[in-house]
Amino acid sequence: MIQSTFGAPPYPILPGRAYRAGLLVAFAAAPAELINSATYYFARAAVYNAVNIYMTKMASVFMLSTSTVAICTGFTPRWLAILGYALALMVLFGSYHIAWSFVVFPLWVFLVSVQILLENMRGRPEAAAET
Repeated sequence: MIQSTFGAPPYPILPGRAYRAGLLVAFAAAPAELINSATYYFARAAVYNAVNIYMTKMASVFMLSTSTVAICTGFTPRWLAILGYALALMVLFGSYHIAWSFVVFPLWVFLVSVQILLENMRGRPEAAAET
């Protein structure tokens, strides 16, 4: 088996890459026939499910765990962590019914990032007094 630089075996080709590669090869061979083929509809449905089901669920789990860390450590205000819990539950359970739910995760990450940036730009008063 081929070893990577870290000693662990390399990752296998992911199914998403295999679908895309198959579609590209089929499109290069006969572009007009691809759109009406069963392979095209199967690959499109598989990618749709991967994006709309698994990725949104992973994003909501990330929001839940990050909000838990935020409450425990206090690196963001408590209201932002509670908002993260609410949005994560909405994405976890309502992503199938709410069409715009895929935008929630990037917006929440943006809010957390802006909060951290503003807090770092303000600086800590005790650190400025020591110097």
